[in-house]
Amino acid sequence: MDFVYFCYKMRVLVKIAYWLAALAVLSAILVSLDYTLGQAIFISLLFCPCAILLEYMMPKARKPMDKVYLSLAMLVAIILFILCLHYFVLTGMTPYGWVGKKEVAPMLFNPAFLGLILMVLSLGDYAWSKWVDKRFKAKDRTVTFFSDRKSVTLRLSDISYVESNDTEVRIVTTSGESFRNKTGISQWENLLGDGFLRIHRSYLVNTSFATLSSPDLVTVAGTELPVSRKYKDSVKVLDVNRNL
Repeated sequence: MDFVYFCYKMRVLVKIAYWLAALAVLSAILVSLDYTLGQAIFISLLFCPCAILLEYMMPKARKPMDKVYLSLAMLVAIILFILCLHYFVLTGMTPYGWVGKKEVAPMLFNPAFLGLILMVLSLGDYAWSKWVDKRFKAKDRTVTFFSDRKSVTLRLSDISYVESNDTEVRIVTTSGESFRNKTGISQWENLLGDGFLRIHRSYLVNTSFATLSSPDLVTVAGTELPVSRKYKDSVKVLDVNRNL
């Protein structure tokens, strides 16, 4: 079985393995800061929810200042978590029993150190997911979403294009079916990956079915869609692919 195919099918288990490895490395770093192994594991676990939240929320922050505010919020959250853990949980965790008070290591008050850990954890998980998506054939991938309060699962190879209509999007399949969904088209662009191309603020097309019929039009499964000025350069790849 192809290694990438295996990794994709075992994606959840591989993701768990990634986080276990990351926690092991982070725990080793904290042990070097004079924490016991148990204390190091407790503190390492605090970084997981913050890093995962940062990974999934960052693409949704469209404005640069929104990304800054999100990063600062995660830093403040992890500092508060660390303080609470030290003063309410780790107070009695010493080699001699549940006595004494554990002081916070100075490095855990360093925003640059905390930010680096959060960035490495979130980017590592994000890079792994993108690596698998890029190398795995889109025809074997599926996407699950809600349409009219019902869960729908489609193969990416069955989606011809996505159309944005103000407050909702329409997912159109190669068989002519369409499904409504409230997720924004920019989020759909991130979700579907490299096999799909944005040609207009309102249209995202499957490059496997799209051809450039004119500088201003793309034909997808018999349907002509407009190309906006912003995306004219990027859609030229469709004409190149057609001539290969």
